Amino acid sequence: MRNMISRFGILLAGAILAAACATTELTSVWKDPAYQARPEKILVIGVAKRPQIRRLFEDEFVNQIKARGTDAIASYTVLPDLQQNDQAAIAAKVKELGADSVLITRLVNKKTVQVYVPGTTYAPPPYYGTWSGYYGYGYSNMYMYSPGYVAEDQYAVVETNLYTTGDDKLVWTALSETVLGDTDQNLIASYIDVMVKAMSYNKLLGK
Repeated sequence: MRNMISRFGILLAGAILAAACATTELTSVWKDPAYQARPEKILVIGVAKRPQIRRLFEDEFVNQIKARGTDAIASYTVLPDLQQNDQAAIAAKVKELGADSVLITRLVNKKTVQVYVPGTTYAPPPYYGTWSGYYGYGYSNMYMYSPGYVAEDQYAVVETNLYTTGDDKLVWTALSETVLGDTDQNLIASYIDVMVKAMSYNKLLGK
């Protein structure tokens, strides 16, 4: 367990939890082909600098995992915030709870992507109501132009890892990108929905 925690660290920055539009896309997924079991009890770890974010995140993950037939425990319910970086305390709690798997999520990176949106030319429907209106339309053609512009989207690059506790082995990992933009709760629900569906697709959770 100590190696598992130190290898990846545990970081769930508040920065990834901010989008109502909450667009999350998987960029890569890997599962150990030798792992054919399904977790029975998962300890969900989402250490954050803000305790309320940790609670929102872990509660949502636990709820969605349980909805697919697997037991799950939010780490904040058994480990106080002061112990969230205490590897020995985490390892002891995993053993005490009888959890056979640990799910850890960490922020890998934040990035800004610039996208050029080209301008558009358009014309409103011609006005036939009066000859003067129609003449004015035909004379000027009434074309209008909307100039192009550069839009910036901020993304959180997040890594989600599932380990078996008996041998500290990584059995599943997913890398994702989430567009940042609005509220904590909407982003959390959307992001976790994508992760849980991916786990279900890989036969780690029920349908």
